[in-house]
Amino acid sequence: MSRVLVIGCGGVAGVAIHKICQVSEVFTELMIASRTVSKCDKLKEELEGKTKTKIETAKVDADNVEELIALIEGYKPDVVLNVALPYQDLTIMDACLACKVPYVDTANYECENTDDPEWRKIYEERCERLGFTAYFDYSWQWAYREKFEEAGITALLGTGFDPGVTSVFTAYAKKHYFDEIHTIDILDCNGGDHGYPFATNFNPEINLREVSAPGSYWENGKWIETEPMAIKREYNFEGVGMKDMYLLHHEEIEALAANIPNVKRIRFFMTFGQSYLTHMKCLENVGMLSTTPIEFEGREIVPIQFLKALLPDPASLGPRTVGKTNIGCIFTGIKDGKEKTLYIYNVCDHQECYKEVGSQAISYTTGVPAMIGTMLVANGLWSKPGVFTTDEFDPDPYMEALNKYGLPWKIDENPVLVD
Repeated sequence: MSRVLVIGCGGVAGVAIHKICQVSEVFTELMIASRTVSKCDKLKEELEGKTKTKIETAKVDADNVEELIALIEGYKPDVVLNVALPYQDLTIMDACLACKVPYVDTANYECENTDDPEWRKIYEERCERLGFTAYFDYSWQWAYREKFEEAGITALLGTGFDPGVTSVFTAYAKKHYFDEIHTIDILDCNGGDHGYPFATNFNPEINLREVSAPGSYWENGKWIETEPMAIKREYNFEGVGMKDMYLLHHEEIEALAANIPNVKRIRFFMTFGQSYLTHMKCLENVGMLSTTPIEFEGREIVPIQFLKALLPDPASLGPRTVGKTNIGCIFTGIKDGKEKTLYIYNVCDHQECYKEVGSQAISYTTGVPAMIGTMLVANGLWSKPGVFTTDEFDPDPYMEALNKYGLPWKIDENPVLVD
């Protein structure tokens, strides 16, 4: 019996809200808040009559801490789910701290203006100290650990699929299958086809920043950084087939490297077709991926934000996307003194997701775990003061919920390894 405030009303939020309304025995009341309240009202109208969950809507600027505090104090939720932009993680965390309400999100903090001198100074010191140059990392949110401990509330970071489910897969493998995990390869395959020459399956700003940045992986206690898309492998994915995949930097590597003892190497791979890569490189070459504002016809614009306005809205891809996703983790390590391998993964069908919640599988595989993490915080199963990633709790209830709420997982004890 919980009251939840969801901040954001994009594609992932839509899935999370649909799933929240499917478990009205847990979430009896829901408020959907966004800068564009008309989106919230439309979703409320769609869901009312199909759920016992009482739904309200509100307008809020998630960049404004005082507005957020007023909203939280007025609604008095038991938990806040942030499915807005990663740029807004810290303002929402500040508001949750002020109101002493648990906080949940799906992706770690990014700075919107990467040319900001104050942010840049801290960023460059971190690059030199840790050895990777990605704009996103956990340090900004981990800095809130003591504050959340003192407030006696939980902050659950990154309960999407990757990060999120992949970290729970790791905790589950460690609990049930390994004495020591030595290597982790996280494989993210989208075999879907939306029919457009070029589109991104989630927020274009976040997606294109991530893919065009240098890659990196964790090995023998340190980061090793590579040129963007420099490391390529092929893998045969169940439900999809043989696909090219490329090594990227990804946030769960940072958390798993800190939390999994004896791990020697962690890598993250994502699949891309050649058409996507060709379009992206062309856009990068002409400056369209830049976050630095430029002046155009008397006004200032950010190139990547202008590009976002030109590209198809990821939330609109559902009706036209066919195919499947396959996301999971391949582990090697030791059990009872013997070498062991294990592959835990999920296969998700784009059209089945659309039939259920009106979304393609990329939003579905993030929105379902967002609901699950929020549910576990709300019902007290994942509740302790501080700031945590999903690998730091008992994985069993999360794994059971994945099977129950639409993301059933499989185990292969003799997988093909990535060289």
